[in-house]
Parts: sequence; C-alpha cells; structure tokens
Amino acid sequence: MLNNLKVFITAAEHNSFTQAAAELSMTLATVSRRINELEQQLQCKLFHRSNKGLTLTPAGQAYYNETCDFIHELDVRLSNLDESLNSLEGELRIMAPTNIGSGPLDPFWRAFVAQHPYISLEVKLGDPDDDVIANQVDIAIRSGPQQNSALIQSAVGSIVPILVAAPSFNTPTPQTLAELQQCPSVAVHMFSQWDLYNGQARQQLHKKHNHISNDMNFALNLVKAGAGIALLPRSMVHNGLETGELIQILPQWTGAPREISLLWPQKRTLSARAKLFRQQLMLFLQQQNWIRMK
Repeated sequence: MLNNLKVFITAAEHNSFTQAAAELSMTLATVSRRINELEQQLQCKLFHRSNKGLTLTPAGQAYYNETCDFIHELDVRLSNLDESLNSLEGELRIMAPTNIGSGPLDPFWRAFVAQHPYISLEVKLGDPDDDVIANQVDIAIRSGPQQNSALIQSAVGSIVPILVAAPSFNTPTPQTLAELQQCPSVAVHMFSQWDLYNGQARQQLHKKHNHISNDMNFALNLVKAGAGIALLPRSMVHNGLETGELIQILPQWTGAPREISLLWPQKRTLSARAKLFRQQLMLFLQQQNWIRMK
C-alpha cells in the first residue's frame, strides 16, 4: 500500500498520471493500475478523470492531506538510509574475540585503516559469546558454534589449538601424553580440559594446571616466561613459533578445531562498508598459515 500511496501523491501533485509515470520511471499503465488498486483498497474514488486532466475528489483531497507529509518524510529517510548503506564513508561497528582481534589481526587493522581513512571503526573486543544483536554491531567475527536464527552466519574456516612452551621451559620436553600429564601447565578456562587428537585417536587429559586465567594473552605471557606448557590457538602462537619464543610440543597432538564465522543480524542489510570489510578480511585470512580456510 505504501508504494501505491507514493504513486497517488505523485499523481496528485502533478495532476497527471503521465507526469507521475515519468517521475517514477513507470509506465502509464502501471500508474493507472496502482491508483485503481488503491481506490479499491480505500473503497472510494481519489480522482476525477476528465479530458482536462485530473482533480482530486473530496476523499482524495482528504487522503492527500493526511498522507503527503508522511510519504515525503519517508522518502527522505529512505534516501538517507540508502546513502548510509551504500557509502564507503562513515561508521563501521565490529565485534571480535580478543584473542583474534588483538594480535593475529593486527596487520589487517593497520592496513584497513590506512587504505580506508574515511571509515570510522568502532571495534569491540571481548567474549566470543557477547550478544551480536544487543550490541547493535554491523558485523561480528565469532569463534565456536553459533546458534541464533536471528543471525546470518558465514563460515570462514577453523583454528586449531596446539601445545606450546618456551625454550626456557626447564622441564624435559615430554615425548608422550603420559609425560605431558606430569608437566607443569598453564591454561585458559576455555581450554582447561585438554581434549587432544591425533588423526582418529582422541585422548582427554584431566590436568591440575599450575596457572589458569580467563585471558589467553595472560596465559601466553606466562608460557613465554617458562611457566609451563599451554594449549592455545595457533592464531595466538604462530608469531612466537616463527621468532623462536615458543616451541611446539607433541606436534602430532592438537586440540579440536574451533570454527570461525562472520555474523550479522538477519534483519539488517550489510552496508557497503561492512561488505568491504568482509571482502578484505577474507583476502587477509587466505594468506595466513594459522587458519584453515573453508
């Protein structure tokens, strides 16, 4: 009905179906059909039609007076929304887990803001379970299973947790899981129970950890100080492995892969800025060795 009201208002202001059709990029037949549909819905005649043109009936004048301001304001708002969605200038609100957004994605953020200085980032780093909709973000990076029908989910890849220690770790490097069970360890709450996989083989290690934290960066710092072995996402430790700050322990055993996804609200159209972010993030991730891409 809103579309038909728009046709009605335009025809009333031009006193012509032909001029309304030209302004709305419609055929004359479509304009006439839309007006007829509206008259049937309202159960009244809106126009007097004559050889001299169109004039509003009393009912038509009443409907015009009642709706014209609303329709014009709606047009302005839709135009502003369209400009906001399709502009590469403006704000972009993003959520990401701290262990991915800070550290592994540092080069990406630097490149993105350098290439797109007119996009204003508002990035919230935090718990992977933070509510995407409640935080009103445009797009979110999420790890682990996501079950929310109000969100569109696009699978990106997976990150595998691996066992690492510092070269300064003063306990003999374990060669078996039994030896690993006896080693000092550092854990994060998310990976406090070690489910380890070697091909089809699976082993659960119920360890009493020497140190435990809810923050992966804190745990990583303790590992680098030689405090113990930790099971941490490859995304967090790949730089340390490359620089020699860390060594991988029992490389044949890894943790369960954690799925990485991009999410955005089902009812919200992705802006041009969010689409650009998604495209460039995927290109960046495809070049990283710490994620298995889909």
